[in-house]
Amino acid sequence: MAEHTSSSITIEATPAEVMSVIADFDRYPEWTGEVKQAEVLEQDEQGRASKVRLVLDAGAIKDDHTLAYSWPEPNVVAWSLVKSQMLRQLDGSYSLQLAAGGSHTEVTYQLTVDVKIPMLGMIKRKAEKVIIDRALQGLKERVESGKGA
Repeated sequence: MAEHTSSSITIEATPAEVMSVIADFDRYPEWTGEVKQAEVLEQDEQGRASKVRLVLDAGAIKDDHTLAYSWPEPNVVAWSLVKSQMLRQLDGSYSLQLAAGGSHTEVTYQLTVDVKIPMLGMIKRKAEKVIIDRALQGLKERVESGKGA
């Protein structure tokens, strides 16, 4: 089993408010630095994205990939790689937990990445950590700014 990297952040909003921003893929280019384009290709029977194409530009790493999304619980979204130019694996999830007091949400982001080019495991974990930390900070700023979905 591949190793994964995870990190958490507390956001001053309810899980529903946070999930509405996470689920609004069309607006990802506005708050996720690396995502330059996002296109929902398919939706499930509840109208949530089930397949999304993302164009990334993270400096040295540029990629056009498609992810399959599942929504196993109201406060969980998970994804896995369908196709990519540079990646072999991209599995991840956001899990939201209402924090004490009911006005904050603990968001945990878990990610497993495998690239097609050789890369030391230590470097890959560091890259995963950077991706996660940037995404969580961007999500927090987006939700708390009131510009969410």
